[in-house]
Amino acid sequence: MRFVIQRVLNASVSVAETDDFGNRHERITGSIEKGFMVLCGIMDNDTIEISDKMVTKLLSMRIFEDENGKTNLDLKTVGGELLIVSQFTLCADVSHGNRPSFIKAARPEKAIPIYEHIIEECRKRGFKTDTGVFGADMRVDLSNDGPFTIVLDSDELK
Repeated sequence: MRFVIQRVLNASVSVAETDDFGNRHERITGSIEKGFMVLCGIMDNDTIEISDKMVTKLLSMRIFEDENGKTNLDLKTVGGELLIVSQFTLCADVSHGNRPSFIKAARPEKAIPIYEHIIEECRKRGFKTDTGVFGADMRVDLSNDGPFTIVLDSDELK
């Protein structure tokens, strides 16, 4: 499992839709103020247990500045919010050739329950958590604070 975590001043995600007349428009499905915009890639070997470890690490990260300008505060301390967006392209294998392979990405029937579990866990732990729509054509807008971006990979968790 991979999370790309961006510390943001604000962020939103919208879904591209086409109406009955063929007109394309976007509908906002989630928006947050200060917090983390998290892109979430779920691999074929991921489990609920792995997702729980990732959520715990995500919510414990101290990457907000304290009164001395040190990155020392966590999401709860600053009253931060979460925007979690599924992104299977984080599972890309680009080790051979120039075209990414997505064979390591979990199929929707496995990934959706894990993605929904991640969202529910964040909410149960007291965080406002907005989302995109799994598998949809989405647009993400954000104001990256810093910029400050971290890649969290479950294979690297201790």
